[in-house]
Parts: sequence; structure tokens; C-alpha cells
Amino acid sequence: MRIASLCWCLLFALPAQIPAVAAPASADAPLRLNEFMAGPASDWDGSGTFSSRDDEWVEVVNAGVTPLSLAGFIITDGDSLPRFALSGALASGEHLLVTGKQSYDWEKATGFPAFGLSLANSGDALLLWQVAGAETLLVDAYAYTSHEAAADRAVGRLPDGTGAWVIFDALNPYTGSAPPHGNGCAPTPGTVNLCESTPVRRMPWGRVKSIYR
Repeated sequence: MRIASLCWCLLFALPAQIPAVAAPASADAPLRLNEFMAGPASDWDGSGTFSSRDDEWVEVVNAGVTPLSLAGFIITDGDSLPRFALSGALASGEHLLVTGKQSYDWEKATGFPAFGLSLANSGDALLLWQVAGAETLLVDAYAYTSHEAAADRAVGRLPDGTGAWVIFDALNPYTGSAPPHGNGCAPTPGTVNLCESTPVRRMPWGRVKSIYR
């Protein structure tokens, strides 16, 4: 396990400075960061217990038109240390949700410092990388500020994969003037990002899973 960790660290000798807006470095990789929550205040992983570490989450989506293998894709925060290695495959338009608990378990299993997704509430960056042969390519990235990481606010693209980043703030309305602004809609972990002008209920991910199971 220690050898595997060393190999990962060598692959991730990445720039210390993360640009506020980063263009995809691999044009043929349709996987996109789609929604995330850096400041959970509810039991989003459905464990029955709230954890500020375990209940953080990141969602990716296959924005392409064909199925996509997830082998070689890595999620990191702004320090560029691997937080989770994706696996399996996603159909066109399919979403994958990664929780802080999954990240923590992966870090422990692979010998990395175990902190979970480690998304700072004061502002941070979320990055998606692809290891392709000897290269590690930046596929997608988003840098966020503190108002986007307030309690139970999710930040996501609307529409999925291609739209502008907005705050899904139904559970904790944002009334400030700094962009991005809130849309009054509820977070949508693991599902299509929608925003309808109908009343919403507080519904953590555990409840969503029980409904659509």
C-alpha cells in the first residue's frame, strides 16, 4: 500500500496555485464536476448521524453521449492531494455521488492522509484530474468562496454539466450580492440539477435514497 501511495504522489506533483477558472485540459473527457456541498449541516450520506467530514459531497456527471469509463479520474481539493479515485463507468447523462465518508475510507485504504474530501468552508477549489499514461491532466475545476460553503448550501451547474454555477440555497437562503447567487432551490445530490418555482422541503440525501430506492 505504501508503494501505491508513493506512485500516486509522484503523479500528483501539481501546481500549487489553482486558477479561479480553469478550462478543461482534456477535450475528449466529457466527465464534469456538477454539484458539491462543502458545508453540510445535515445527514447527507444517509448514515443516520451528522458528520461535518463524512457528509460533504461531490457529484460528477457524464456530459458525453456515450458511456464513459471512470478509470484514471481523481478528485482533489485545492491542495491537489488525491481525495478519491473514481471507478466503474457512467452512462451518458448519469451522475455519480462521492461523499466525505467514501473519500475518507479510500484515503485510509490507499495510505493517504485521511481527511475526507477536505472542502474548506472559508473557500477552496475542487478539481477533477485524469491520469492518462505518464500525464496527469486537469479535466475540470471550480474555485469557490466562503458564502458558497455556508451550511447546507450546494453549488452546482444549471443545466447539468454545461451551465453556469449557482447556489442551491433553499435550506439556507443567500441574500448577499457577491456571485454566484442563490436560486432558491434544494440541493440535488446524485440526480439531475433542477430548479422549479415550487415550494421545497428539507430533504437530505438519505431521505432521497429511501424514496428512489
